Amino acid sequence: MNGAMALKSAFRTLTVVFVLMLALTAKVMAQSVLIPSPPQIAGSSYVLMDPKSGRIIMDENSHERLPPASLTKMMTAYIVERELDEGRISMTDMVPISVNAWKTEGSRTFVREGTQVAVEDLFRGVIIQSGNDASVALAEFIAGSEQAFVDIMNQQAQLLGMKDTHFENATGLPAPNHYSTAYDLAILARAIINDYPENYSIYSEKHFTFNDIRQPNRNSLLWRDSSVDGLKTGHTEQAGYCLVASAKRDDTRFIAVVMGTSSTQARAQEIQKMLNYGFRYYDSERLFQAGQELIEAKVWGGEANQISVGLAEDVYVTIPRGSRDSLESTVDLDSVIKAPIKVGDELGRVKVSYNGDVLVDQPVLALTDVPEGGFFKRIWDAIKLFFIQLMP
Repeated sequence: MNGAMALKSAFRTLTVVFVLMLALTAKVMAQSVLIPSPPQIAGSSYVLMDPKSGRIIMDENSHERLPPASLTKMMTAYIVERELDEGRISMTDMVPISVNAWKTEGSRTFVREGTQVAVEDLFRGVIIQSGNDASVALAEFIAGSEQAFVDIMNQQAQLLGMKDTHFENATGLPAPNHYSTAYDLAILARAIINDYPENYSIYSEKHFTFNDIRQPNRNSLLWRDSSVDGLKTGHTEQAGYCLVASAKRDDTRFIAVVMGTSSTQARAQEIQKMLNYGFRYYDSERLFQAGQELIEAKVWGGEANQISVGLAEDVYVTIPRGSRDSLESTVDLDSVIKAPIKVGDELGRVKVSYNGDVLVDQPVLALTDVPEGGFFKRIWDAIKLFFIQLMP
């Protein structure tokens, strides 16, 4: 009877609760962490995001559709990076400069019509100098025309989840039906940082010289705050002064977006306030590593009786500083797990909460294969499972 009850207990224990500290340990009492209200920001809209967890720390009108000005070039650059990553172009490819690219108005890299310029130079021209001419040249090189490139931009925006964004050009010059939001631009910045880290250092370069013309990066925070390492500025009369910036201090990174401020000084000042607030009161914590075993689960009818369960990707949370010991996590497993099982099969979910708010809700997966057991093993497990399920 004791053996049967033990099996029943193993079957019934479908939810495992544990508290996340420096390791998984016994439950501790939640501690109260006091955080002031976010600072007031002088802009039409803004958002502060942790790019690892995706959590929004502060925002206002972050889903309001507004003209993004040259923040548009973040998408232009992202598509160039995707093309580089997939091997369709290289940094050393030479791009012919068309009349259309050469005569594009606004901020310029000063490319000359009829010449050829390396992708790498045009890429830096887009990011550092905010060159409209460089943007059009790359768009034509990749897609054949700027309008065809815009189609790719809008498709990519949808793939990234930028639901309130629509592009009309590759530069951000004013155009009807050309809009984005602070939230969508934070999503784009997050993709730039996470998807193509090998190119991200270009966003922190303070100057770029092309055609004997040296121009500074328009992101003045690169000079004012050593933790800031990107991303992009924008300005038109309609959009006002806009800025997307990211900074990293220790193991925590934040992305800040502000749109519609009154000056270059104002956009830098408001972003700095947002970043300082985030770093002062919040931490980004990695709770689980990809492939880390969270728990062992009972397997029926398999060559093995247990299987390791974990996550496919690292899991991060953004929490008030000093509150890690107050995180609580539950793993809810399927009621009956039967072989055969393949690596990656979903076997349940893990949830992490803080003060009752769910921060993480993700599937947990099989970390190993468990083939079916032999005939007698399957029969014996089926009999045991039958009687266990009859128990009240």
